[in-house]
Amino acid sequence: MLCALLMLVLAVLAGCQQPSGGGGDGDGNGDARRTTPAPVPTRASGYGVVFLGIDECSSFGRESFTEVPCTSERAAARVIARHDGRAGEGPPCPATTDFVLHISEQRPSADEDGDGAVPQGYACMRNLEPPHPGDPGGGGGPRTIVGDCVYSAGAGEVRETSCDSEGEGENGGRAPEYQVTGAVERRSDCPASTELYVQLGGPYPVGCARPL
Repeated sequence: MLCALLMLVLAVLAGCQQPSGGGGDGDGNGDARRTTPAPVPTRASGYGVVFLGIDECSSFGRESFTEVPCTSERAAARVIARHDGRAGEGPPCPATTDFVLHISEQRPSADEDGDGAVPQGYACMRNLEPPHPGDPGGGGGPRTIVGDCVYSAGAGEVRETSCDSEGEGENGGRAPEYQVTGAVERRSDCPASTELYVQLGGPYPVGCARPL
């Protein structure tokens, strides 16, 4: 009796198997192809998948910030570039970056996307609304670019300030003394009217500045 039951079970299982070739949609794989799970993307775009990925938004505050949907009333700035590692060692932010968020490495035991870690990196941010200190003449941003204004801070050092600033008392700004009018490879490429050379970095590292 036991042998008969075993033979019956084997017969039922054999009847459920699919043929190894032919059938299906004509590619020779049959239903086996449909049972293969699709790979899960690990760097997909969209809120919450990659921490502060490109085109995602952060809340207010540079010392304490969170990632929020760009449609949220808490959204303050958008990521325009994102790099791993330290800001001083990686690619520079785009010229009109308003500020940089430095992201510390985190390795939680569990997280929403399941990757288990947020690597150290930095996000180049652009405010969703004006003001934009990273714009030419805006008086801020991580980079000095053509159109920006500077003042002498002593000992061969200059600092950026808004081109519209009228001096102490206006948002704490200093009155501009020079404006960067061009970016060149060498000092000798600057026009004769240049009175100050400003270090810019990038492929054209010399800024030619004229007095205001």
